[in-house]
This record gives sequence, structure tokens and C-alpha cells, in this order.
Amino acid sequence: MASKVSLKAGKGKVVKKSAAADEEEGSMAVAAKFVKEWSTWTMKKAKVITHYGFIPMVIIIGMNSEPKPSLSQLLSPV
Repeated sequence: MASKVSLKAGKGKVVKKSAAADEEEGSMAVAAKFVKEWSTWTMKKAKVITHYGFIPMVIIIGMNSEPKPSLSQLLSPV
């Protein structure tokens, strides 16, 4: 199980942030969340497409090659 990493403010100077900086960080957080969700969705779809498309792709490529094998020759393990 992955552990969460937390960053705590250490000892040192306290820097006050402006409202514009807070807004910019908020928009960056939203953008990062959007990219993470989009990439997760894309990878899930790619996994399904690869899962169901690999064998048909191999059969189609095999049927279009020279010499032309029969379908039973393509599907047999020997």
C-alpha cells in the first residue's frame, strides 16, 4: 500500500501569499487533477481496446500476408 507524503512548513521565515498567487495555485491544482483524470480514463480505454483488438488484428494481418494461409492455419497453435 502506498503511503502519503506530506510536506509541512519547517522553521524559517513566514511568507504571506497574495490572492493572485492563491488563485494561480488553485487553477494549477484543477488543471493537474483534470490531466490526471483524463490520463487515467485514456489508459483504461486503451487497455480495453488492446485487450479486445489484439487477436483480430493478428488474424487480419495474417490473412493479408503472402503466402495466404487459411483461417484454420492461422488459428491453430502449430
